[in-house]
Amino acid sequence: MQPAKRLTEGALLSGLFIVMLFLALFVPFVMTIVLWFLPLPFIVYTARHGWRAGLLMMVVTVLLSFFIGGIIGFPNALLAGSGGVTAGALIRRKKEAFFVTAASSLAYIGVLILLYAATILIINIDPLAALQDVMRQSVEQAESMLGAMGQEGSQDLETFQNMIEQIGYLGPLLIVATGIIYAVISQMIAHVVMRRLGMKYLPFPAFRNWNFPRALLWYYLVTSVIFLIGVEEGTALYIVIWNLMPLLETIMALQGFTVMFYYAYVKGLPKALPIVLLVAGLILPIVLLLARILGIIDLGFQLKKRMESSN
Repeated sequence: MQPAKRLTEGALLSGLFIVMLFLALFVPFVMTIVLWFLPLPFIVYTARHGWRAGLLMMVVTVLLSFFIGGIIGFPNALLAGSGGVTAGALIRRKKEAFFVTAASSLAYIGVLILLYAATILIINIDPLAALQDVMRQSVEQAESMLGAMGQEGSQDLETFQNMIEQIGYLGPLLIVATGIIYAVISQMIAHVVMRRLGMKYLPFPAFRNWNFPRALLWYYLVTSVIFLIGVEEGTALYIVIWNLMPLLETIMALQGFTVMFYYAYVKGLPKALPIVLLVAGLILPIVLLLARILGIIDLGFQLKKRMESSN
């Protein structure tokens, strides 16, 4: 593509990002939707023209976002640009979708850590502590309302208070989970758009064929044993276990749901059946527990391969 056309395309995509950022910042009703589309201009432009062009577009867009959106626009542009350029560069090099997701997740996580640290050092505000204060105020208001009605504080409020105290230890988990989810959803959106634009990319494999590394099973077992034994609250090991446990449980559950999808595929069952089970797992703990058990069995004994052989 000629330099003039490439610059024009970059300017248009940068302008598109500014418009989406403006909507995300100042139109609350569409913020939760537009947020997932912010990395899209960077992914598309970098996938077409390479990481150097994408990085240049990112620098210009971040500066424009700072001048237009101020201190709020800057971190959003930096976050979307870093992951978008990373994903676009790897898509251009025809890397597998999981590899692209992993790399862009690391980019998002790295920027989130920098933003978190900058918030504490520059603005002198700890986002997690601020969130805890807001939640404590909500609990206090609920307790005062119950007291005004002549009722005592319920067990649910005490449980909620304990959960608030644990949030202070879950900062790493929240950052990692946010980076991974943002990478997965933004890349799925990019694949849809790139297919419409006729651009080449390696898509995600079917969900039934997803397989996490078997080493994660051993990490999960060791973490579970330490979690059951218990460690002293506030120690480094305590923080590590409390952040690893939910993440590994989620991975085991996802692996289990891939078994359900694979079984439905092999047996020719309706496609809606595993989807219903997946949705039910978000609501019913028993379904989530079953999926977790299936995931452990699959990673340990290669359950899906045995199903394929028997079929």
